[in-house]
Amino acid sequence: MANVEIYTKAFCPYCSRAMRLLAEKGVEPVEYDITLGGPKRAEMIERANGRTTVPQIFIDGRHVGGSDDLAALEADGKLEPLLAP
Repeated sequence: MANVEIYTKAFCPYCSRAMRLLAEKGVEPVEYDITLGGPKRAEMIERANGRTTVPQIFIDGRHVGGSDDLAALEADGKLEPLLAP
């Protein structure tokens, strides 16, 4: 299974939606909670090319975007291949 990382904030419905979709795929991502900011938030912004919204999702180090982007990959049948080992 691919290495999936997700930056989230508490009470974020988009984060919950992305986490739910990943769980449906059997993925347990590494989750970074950036609710209070800090160095992980700065890391996310740098890795996500300036994006500041959450979630920001990375599969095997590749930035795939946010919740809508993840859902679009699923709808297009492109998510499974990215998650395959």
